[in-house]
Amino acid sequence: MQSSLSTDRLLQQYMEPLMSGRRSACRQLVQEAVASGFEPRSLYQKLIWPAMAYVDEAYRDDRISTVTQNMATCINRIVADQLQQHLPARASTGRRVLITCARGEQEEIGGQMCADLFEADGWEVTFIGGGVPHDEIVTLIGQLRPEIMMIFGSKPQDTPDVRALIDRIREIDACPTMNIMVSGGVFTRADGLWKEVKADLLAETAVEALDVAGNAVPRTPDLRVPGAPKKRRRRRKPPLLTTPEDEN
Repeated sequence: MQSSLSTDRLLQQYMEPLMSGRRSACRQLVQEAVASGFEPRSLYQKLIWPAMAYVDEAYRDDRISTVTQNMATCINRIVADQLQQHLPARASTGRRVLITCARGEQEEIGGQMCADLFEADGWEVTFIGGGVPHDEIVTLIGQLRPEIMMIFGSKPQDTPDVRALIDRIREIDACPTMNIMVSGGVFTRADGLWKEVKADLLAETAVEALDVAGNAVPRTPDLRVPGAPKKRRRRRKPPLLTTPEDEN
């Protein structure tokens, strides 16, 4: 097993060709790392993920251009595809996960990495990418009835849409025991935001998402009949207010 020092050094070696758009150099570096004994899952967590996080942060802070951001993002996707072929596959667990993400290449890569890791760990994975209408997502949930639905990589402006989707899923109650997990994007930067959008679980990275989902227990269903109006509590009359009937 490679030490963290070796992984840190590998990341430093990877960043230079990544930021300069040298695709073949990045692929060669990863190929040599796998051949020398680096575990593919560790490379997801300690190479591609921090590289993606750096590119995202540098772009948001205007420290790199759109050209550099696009080049690095495309290379990270190529490397993720390369690593996926080396992930050891476990026996099927019989559990299902539905993964969606925000619009954007960076978010698609993160969602894809999550899908790769879940699939290798024995989950039945459905990855639908970003931009899917809410009603279609709700319909698919009813058909698949997954244990976990994962929403990855939302931007700050996506937060109301995520909250609306979760509200819709709970309102329809298509799969009452399904947990909704958010990961990446604004949810890793804003403390407590995942609770505000009414998600059940939070994971910061793809590897953490796998662990969180694996340890999750089925959600307790809402016993209220779907679509039924909430029961209103009757107000008690203030003690100082009386009616003629009360006086008699």
